[in-house]
Amino acid sequence: MSDHLDPEEASLTCDPRLGEAVRLFNASEWYACHDGFEALWHETQGPCRRTLQGILQIAVAHHHLDRGNQRGAMVLLGEGLGRLQGAGAVQFNLALDPLREAARDRLLALHQNRSLADLPLPKLTVISADS
Repeated sequence: MSDHLDPEEASLTCDPRLGEAVRLFNASEWYACHDGFEALWHETQGPCRRTLQGILQIAVAHHHLDRGNQRGAMVLLGEGLGRLQGAGAVQFNLALDPLREAARDRLLALHQNRSLADLPLPKLTVISADS
């Protein structure tokens, strides 16, 4: 990990809207967190944009699952994982590896027509800025 954040990432990391979107994501409030991430995504131009979109797509995938749209969920999980592929292990003080792992496991289960009941929902783990 680099000690240097790019200015856009530093700004996003401190933005209270990001914290609220993360809180809503972790509460499985998929549509509401989508709105928060989307607002930030629209304002972002640099490399952070892909990561925000990946998180957003994973949230929307779960909104689709809640509404019974398994096909839409599979498409968005795959797209979200693709967008997160180039991101590091941590961005915006969020651990991305556990998010990618949970999304990958759930996507695989959907492709195999297995139940998601035993698979954890994806969460965004905040990494302390002090660590």
